[in-house]
Amino acid sequence: MAMRGRAHKLGHHVDTDVIIPARYLVTTDPAELAKHCFEDLDPTLCTRIAPGDVIVAGENFGQGSSREHAPIAIKGLGVACIVAISFARIFYRNAFNLGLPIVECPEAYEQVRDGHELEVDLESGRVRNLTTGEVYAGRPLPEFMRRLVGAGGIVGYVRATLQGRDVSAKRGG
Repeated sequence: MAMRGRAHKLGHHVDTDVIIPARYLVTTDPAELAKHCFEDLDPTLCTRIAPGDVIVAGENFGQGSSREHAPIAIKGLGVACIVAISFARIFYRNAFNLGLPIVECPEAYEQVRDGHELEVDLESGRVRNLTTGEVYAGRPLPEFMRRLVGAGGIVGYVRATLQGRDVSAKRGG
């Protein structure tokens, strides 16, 4: 499964405090958190991101505190996927645990511009720039991580497994 969306390019070392400022941590409601996502980085960004769009970022995306609110807020915006040079390890795990697809692809960061249309394939890690026709080789996601995404995160995965439902990687990417 591939996801398609418009790119929104961010810089390096985007930390969880600018993804969702601490003053909004009084809720875990995705819709409420989405209203304030990236507010301290760019107050208009959350209004420009449409469901299905893709965030493209530099090194160490999601550094800082281990708060799960950051991927919840991003999911609440409807972001289909985040493509970055690298992710902070705790954000990496939190994203998958909450069913937010992420792909490491340094070449995409160098070539993609705001507004480019992208197609991201989780299984191969390939990022296709539909605007320029270029294809960038990213890191493929392991099957288990694709299963987590397909189930909507670790809670959905466990529920589906306990109920004997199919949680194959093909459903999630």
